[in-house]
Amino acid sequence: MPKCPKCQKEVYFAERVTSLGKDWHRPCLKCEKCNKTLSAGSHAEHEGKPYCNNPCYAALFGPKGFGRGGTESHTFK
Repeated sequence: MPKCPKCQKEVYFAERVTSLGKDWHRPCLKCEKCNKTLSAGSHAEHEGKPYCNNPCYAALFGPKGFGRGGTESHTFK
């Protein structure tokens, strides 16, 4: 029986959601940043962890200063 990557409990067939190549409990498949419940295939992944596509993944790992609005959003290095 597969184990959920989030809670490490067994995932039964009736409650299984497959995403990122693993079996999850539906309530356990949440964005790592905002904790929003995600549906399989409608999210992004970074280092094996799920993130909602917009705004979390875009804000954390997307191009800096793009689509975030305002001059304070630009990153100078």
